[in-house]
Amino acid sequence: MADTATVDVPSEEAFMATPFVRELVKVLRAQDTHGTWDGKTDRKLLDPFILTAEQRREMPIIGDPDPEILWRVELFYNAIAVAIERETGNMVTPMMKMSHEGFGRIVLIAGRLIVVNKQLRDVHRFGFPSLAKLAEGGGKFVSEAVKMIQDYPQVANYGA
Repeated sequence: MADTATVDVPSEEAFMATPFVRELVKVLRAQDTHGTWDGKTDRKLLDPFILTAEQRREMPIIGDPDPEILWRVELFYNAIAVAIERETGNMVTPMMKMSHEGFGRIVLIAGRLIVVNKQLRDVHRFGFPSLAKLAEGGGKFVSEAVKMIQDYPQVANYGA
């Protein structure tokens, strides 16, 4: 008999509990000023951020992003900014410039330090294949930005 190693696969609850995903849910809930989403679970709120391979294939390769997709991109990076702020105490400002064709750039700035600099392409297809990839993607931005602020505190705290 062959030895089979057991691999612990994190549960959906574990991904929902990550600091980034918690912040994304808070940012989403803050947008619901009329209580429309009160009955929705946190996981259900994240559904628009999850695109299966089939859903992605159904989308045209070229297309203009609609305002809802641009809004989701902004919320995703706003949640990253808030998660960085919670961890470091530094205020982080997002700035996004987007063409009507779905190409652009987003930067997150702490003081004079650019902690996230992301070229955006094919924004009309913005999404992640799973909750795990969503949590991983946002968490990676947060951890890299936190490390950068720790490495360059004088620049991040400039003007504070």
